[in-house]
Amino acid sequence: MASLLYRIARAAFRRRRLVLTLWLVAAAATIACMAAFGGAGKINQTFTVPGSQSQQALDRMKQEFPAASGTSAQIVFTVPAGQHVTDPVAEKAIASVLTAAAKAPEVAAVVSPSQSGAVSEQRTAAIAQVEYTVTGSDLKTSTLDALKSAVEDAPHTGVTVEVGGAAFDNSPVNPGAEDLIGVLVAVLVLAITFGSLLAAGMPLLTALFGVVIAVAGVLAFTSVVNISSTALTLALMIGLAVGIDYALFIVTRHRSQLAQGIEPDESAGLALGTAGSAVLFAGLTVVIAMAGLSVVGIPFLTVMGLCAAAAVFVAVAVALTLLPAILGFAGGRLIPKPDSRTARREAAVAAAATSAATAAPTRAANGAERWSRLTTRRPLVTILIVVAGLAVLAWPARSMNLALPDNGTAPSSSSQRVAYDTVSADFGPGFNGPLLILADTSHASDPTTAADHVAASLRALPDVVAVTRPQLSQNGKAALIELIPNSSPSAQATKDLVTTIRGDATRLQSATGASIAVTGTTAVSIDVSSKLGSAMLPFALIVVGLSLILLLLVFRSVIVPIKAAAGFLLSVGASFGLVVGLFQHGHLDGLIGVDTTGPVVSFLPIILMAVLFGLAMDYEVFLVSRMREDYVHHRDPVAAVHTGARNAGRVVTAAALIMFSVFASFVTSDGMILKQIAFALAVGVLLDAFVVRMTLVPAVLALTGRAAWWLPGWLDRRLPNLDIEGEGLREKQQEENATRVATGGDAGGARIFIA
Repeated sequence: MASLLYRIARAAFRRRRLVLTLWLVAAAATIACMAAFGGAGKINQTFTVPGSQSQQALDRMKQEFPAASGTSAQIVFTVPAGQHVTDPVAEKAIASVLTAAAKAPEVAAVVSPSQSGAVSEQRTAAIAQVEYTVTGSDLKTSTLDALKSAVEDAPHTGVTVEVGGAAFDNSPVNPGAEDLIGVLVAVLVLAITFGSLLAAGMPLLTALFGVVIAVAGVLAFTSVVNISSTALTLALMIGLAVGIDYALFIVTRHRSQLAQGIEPDESAGLALGTAGSAVLFAGLTVVIAMAGLSVVGIPFLTVMGLCAAAAVFVAVAVALTLLPAILGFAGGRLIPKPDSRTARREAAVAAAATSAATAAPTRAANGAERWSRLTTRRPLVTILIVVAGLAVLAWPARSMNLALPDNGTAPSSSSQRVAYDTVSADFGPGFNGPLLILADTSHASDPTTAADHVAASLRALPDVVAVTRPQLSQNGKAALIELIPNSSPSAQATKDLVTTIRGDATRLQSATGASIAVTGTTAVSIDVSSKLGSAMLPFALIVVGLSLILLLLVFRSVIVPIKAAAGFLLSVGASFGLVVGLFQHGHLDGLIGVDTTGPVVSFLPIILMAVLFGLAMDYEVFLVSRMREDYVHHRDPVAAVHTGARNAGRVVTAAALIMFSVFASFVTSDGMILKQIAFALAVGVLLDAFVVRMTLVPAVLALTGRAAWWLPGWLDRRLPNLDIEGEGLREKQQEENATRVATGGDAGGARIFIA
């Protein structure tokens, strides 16, 4: 693999104009496809589980109750203290608003408060329903914006009007200008790392180029696949973060070799053959992890995983082909100046690499090496402190409550949040998430009596505020009943109520001959959360098992994969705990603009496990491969840990800071889904890179010594040699140098590779 990447880099370096042209053509073609077949206007935020009871009932409702099968919005009216919504002036204002709402695009019907009876006991608030014939996944954002505009423009003096309801649940949230903060931080970290604006600009340039292609490619499929704004933003976040990191690893190795006197084209080949091998492996690991979300069997989660996997695949392709071409355009301008800090640092590192390892730090020791020496001084103590600390952070995760966010977690200034809070205060929290009970009366002797019996049974259940009269379909084969719970849509009591109703279905069918199914937005959310919760453990086992196999192949060791998997579980658990503590329990929630507590997004745990697994393997490969590289040379396990930390610690630190800043910049988003995912990824990267990889890993490797690199002979003979460290390429280059010198050629130092 290393030799192949070496040849690819040399070819791209020499034919840089052709490579750049091909990539520009690919970008233009992708953008053209996006313009022709897709676009951001077709992004939606609907989450469903095909085959679940709630979804099957919704599909049946489309046949029996087409007018009620679509999504709906609410218009909430309130009046000042001392007035009533039934006053003539208020009724006139309400009628004006409802007339305007009925003329908005795609509106099928408007049900006034007087028709539905949705007037609060104090007559200070009223709710009108706006019915759509299309589902939430087919409802465009522009349609909801048009409804808002129509309501706001209608004369309603003396009456406060807010728009919300199920149609606005999880409405798309697009990244704002504040999300560029992560890019600015990345520029700063790159500039400090390289000490050169030219070198710092290359990872950013190639990453942005790859993200443009990936995002345009995702948008090109919006006409044939339901793609949520969360999936698009996840692809943007991960593509940008890994794109910068992968290019950073390669450019760092390239400049290090240039400082040692290696010619630019040769250095580009060697950089790709060594660091590029690790990039390829790490990138494929992330791709596999994200694509592995497909095994859960939930379409919207599959789309999320494939979108993110596509972004990472493009980032890897750009790093392995376009980046060497860009290095070719830069040529010798990337060589550090003789008196620069970078040149002095590389000279010191090279000098230390050729000297025998000592127990005390050398003049070349940087912060990463000094930290590794500190962590390995008493490795067992370090391990116990890290494990205990991460376990404490993970403790709140035991009470994690999973659900899909609703309008109750929308930004406090948004119309749907104000409407949600108003309904909760004046009508009760259950009015924000009514349950729909679909009764199949086709086998009942008297459909009307059967439906009335079902409704009466539902009224007798605890935690039920109201049950509407059954609405029979035209053919009399089905009845639709609306049930208002006493608790909010995401409350555990509502979940228990749904479970109780479904558990009572057999008894009701025996008594009435009618079978029932619970559906509606709240029931769909409960089914999605239940499905994701049950899939978490199997997915975790798949991810951990995959990490064991991949790292066994890469490092040809038994302990390294086990240590890596254990560290991954610790960082994931700690991230879960921090998410629960902040978003669910409200600890320090004001720091990131969370104005209300609520459940954890139901698909966040699986998304976090998939992404963090890939990124954790990135840092594991880049750090431990340098340690193994040195161990292969000297067979001193502790010295190899220190040398590996010195050579890779700085770039791993920079990569983690860039990854953290990119994810953290999205925490300022208004959408709760994106805010939670971004926060979880940011703290997950921070913990995994600095606590697990930079602290726990050196301590474990120092404690286990030579045993860390042991592999049974029978297994060693059967495993393929992936040569991530480029050892085969190094030996080949040394043989070519020796042959050139023996035949009177000029070795010139240009073909000598220094690790």
